[in-house]
Amino acid sequence: MALAYIGMGANLEDRAAVLRRAAAALDQHDRLEVKAASPVYETAPVGVTAQPTFLNAVLAAETDLEPRALLEYLLAVEKRFGRVRRQRWGPRLLDLDILLYGNEIIRGRGLEIPHPRLHKRAFVLAPLCELAPGGRHPVFNKTFPELAESISPTQEVRKLDGVSLLSVCT
Repeated sequence: MALAYIGMGANLEDRAAVLRRAAAALDQHDRLEVKAASPVYETAPVGVTAQPTFLNAVLAAETDLEPRALLEYLLAVEKRFGRVRRQRWGPRLLDLDILLYGNEIIRGRGLEIPHPRLHKRAFVLAPLCELAPGGRHPVFNKTFPELAESISPTQEVRKLDGVSLLSVCT
């Protein structure tokens, strides 16, 4: 079994409900078990800024799915939720990304682990710091809090109180 960290984001419809339903959907797979969820953060969009704010979180999940199979499952969940890819970094109902898969480093067609922009994004690092404060980036060998300190203060993240993703996961 591998411990995978999965980034989640939504900025359309009822964002918190989408993230809760997505966490539950992931936990229903017989080869993936959600072990922990970060708090939910509200964040400004990156890339295309003329769009609604995002809610972001990170799940820690144990899985025996190989990385490519896990990616295919995440893409299938996005599609089941109605995600349509129209614009890179544009608005989305649900975004699911493999951030880390154990300590593996994978550079393949359509699959890069660790996520290639993990170390540059406060909306990923803030929740990841909560789940694994002593965890290290397998390429840069820095802790997640060390990476978070190097992020520009213009990338604001705000933790939301009262929004839990684990209450729907068993």
